[in-house]
Amino acid sequence: MEQPLDLDAVRAFIRIAELGSFTRAAEAMRTTQGAVSLKLQRLEDRLGCRLLDRTPRYVELSARGAAFLDHARELLAVHDRALTLFAGARQRLTIGISDHVAGPELPALIARMNAQDPQLLIEIRIGSSGDLLQSFDRRELDTVIVRLHAGRNDGDILADEKFGWFAAPGWQHRADEPLPMATLAEPCGVRVMAGRLLDEAGVPWTEVFVGGGVAAVAAAVMAGLGVAALAPRMLPFGAVDVGRRLGLPDLPRLPVLLHSRVKDGRPRDALAALSAAFRNAVRG
Repeated sequence: MEQPLDLDAVRAFIRIAELGSFTRAAEAMRTTQGAVSLKLQRLEDRLGCRLLDRTPRYVELSARGAAFLDHARELLAVHDRALTLFAGARQRLTIGISDHVAGPELPALIARMNAQDPQLLIEIRIGSSGDLLQSFDRRELDTVIVRLHAGRNDGDILADEKFGWFAAPGWQHRADEPLPMATLAEPCGVRVMAGRLLDEAGVPWTEVFVGGGVAAVAAAVMAGLGVAALAPRMLPFGAVDVGRRLGLPDLPRLPVLLHSRVKDGRPRDALAALSAAFRNAVRG
């Protein structure tokens, strides 16, 4: 009888393929890079072929690896469905994500969590960092991913993200008028920071649009209403950073923090996969 595949090794292969990195796969699996490399080596030895091509600069699927990936996912899905026959009530994980953090890659992040544990009931709420932190403190949320918030020094840093002053292509500012700004509604720490920096630099400005979410603010920017302080990944393709051209103050890199009471079990593993995928999205 042929030796069966090691499911942990199959899972490691999938994580490396999805995240494009041994290091990030190790973060998602809460293990070391060496352990992940060893699992992959054993899987390749068992299958008798190379699944990934890797150099110091990149990791990508080989032709055999690309052909095996869907089968690997199906194998784990069947395994997880079989386990649910003996599982009790589905575990729930409630996550709050700041509107300034939940970018266009959110569907892919949710898919990664679901792939990690299809039987975990995931509830996600989007809101302002301040409101989500209050809900977390009231124990209404298990985990929140937010921007650094004034008065808080707890949480684990997931990433530092750059910000810029963005406008639509071809947008021009009339020098004799205050800088038109599109902002999020209060409370918004980025809004407060941007206004303070403009005031300190002596740049007159005025709000011309207040949105209930980053998507609305980005839409106002691309409609040519004015400028917004946003992370580049939050904007549609084509938005341009006009900060240097207009002589606007530099925006600092803003940390994204994870606050969580989840310490073990299946929710911890799913959250680790989310964190690793989020770091990958920001770095990308």
